[in-house]
Amino acid sequence: MADLFTTLITSPVAKKVGVPQPTRLRRHTPGDPLVEGPVLVAGGGRFEKSLTSRLEEAGVTVVATVDDTTERLGAIVMDLSAALDPGELAQLRSIGAPAVKRLAKNARVVVVGTDPATLSDVGEVATQRALEGFSRSLGKELRFGATANLVLAQGDATDGVHSAVEFFLSGRSAYVDGQVVRVDETTGTTDETLRPLAGKVAVVTGAARGIGAEIAAVLARDGATVVAVDMPAAGEALAKVANDVRGTALQLDVTAADAGSRIVEHATQRHGRIDIVVHNAGITRDRLFVNLDEAKWDSVIDVNLGSILRMNEAILGQGGLGEGGRIVCLSSIAGIAGNRGQTNYGASKAGLIGLVTALAPQVRDRGITVNAVAPGFIETEMTARVPFATREMGRRINSLQQGGLPRDVAEAIAWLSQPGAAAVTGQVLRVCGQSWLGA
Repeated sequence: MADLFTTLITSPVAKKVGVPQPTRLRRHTPGDPLVEGPVLVAGGGRFEKSLTSRLEEAGVTVVATVDDTTERLGAIVMDLSAALDPGELAQLRSIGAPAVKRLAKNARVVVVGTDPATLSDVGEVATQRALEGFSRSLGKELRFGATANLVLAQGDATDGVHSAVEFFLSGRSAYVDGQVVRVDETTGTTDETLRPLAGKVAVVTGAARGIGAEIAAVLARDGATVVAVDMPAAGEALAKVANDVRGTALQLDVTAADAGSRIVEHATQRHGRIDIVVHNAGITRDRLFVNLDEAKWDSVIDVNLGSILRMNEAILGQGGLGEGGRIVCLSSIAGIAGNRGQTNYGASKAGLIGLVTALAPQVRDRGITVNAVAPGFIETEMTARVPFATREMGRRINSLQQGGLPRDVAEAIAWLSQPGAAAVTGQVLRVCGQSWLGA
């Protein structure tokens, strides 16, 4: 959604005088290669060999060293999961510095480590914790759409490492930068790469427009049958979304006492099951705290948080979400960093993070994962109405120096919904271009 400022800085005159230009990000299209260009895999960690084999099976050219004659790299994967003391961190510089100089546009850097929470030796914990500071800092230095992210393994989490690394290498992660994903030893694989959600039934609330509509579209693209849920007042738009994705529409108010049971009834009667639930419905009622009345406070907390707690009781009950199911909640960086004029919204979105971290271990034995996605500045009809200066600041104060698209949020949710992401649970994945807020 370009405005006057964006049009000006991308004009031929601006380019000619050297005004920095936002890079057009590489986004996922089914059938595209996982990564554009060769990938350096190095570091001597526990997953280096299996990652090399996995990438080669996916048709990626893997190299072990880099020099001035090496073709521009599509990605760097540095596996330091076996590093035991700070001296071994020198590999980050010796391997990474020459390779970063050879990165192509929209390249990826993925660091693999061991989750410090699983270690006890002080030196080992310090060494592995250092990888987070490195990855986040490097993400703020990379240019031309390149990103840097960290995968931390708990035990022999080979499947989880493979899935997370592939996500970060792919166009699905275009607006995910400077993030950390922890993966456990849960096995989760899929042989279907073009339609990884084939045969799954997904419920998406708030699906009539904006990010919700895009979530429905991406889940359907990946093979899921979608139940699109929204308010009766949005019935016409909701029907169009459901028709476009060849799913079904369910008109209901998520704050209704029977909303969860109605979702379960609709999905199971029409489609036989529920595999994925995306809690996307939410509202804003922004005011400075001292000017917030009771209605604006209560409505935001109830829609954004209370309704999800109530719906989950039915969704996780008898006949609801099946074994190996997925729950993904839409949080926000407002719930992490706060936002002026959004004390109610920030509270509700932080509450969702608490819900995710508390619920995930309770349903782990059923193979159900519970995660949240926290968008930053996303180009929607709502953000298009934000005052000019505020909108431009939101677009620029991140490492990629641009706003994200609803599709970027949807791609992250689609990955967390895949069978291959079974090792990721109880986590919050920011889709914010490494926003400087709360980073």
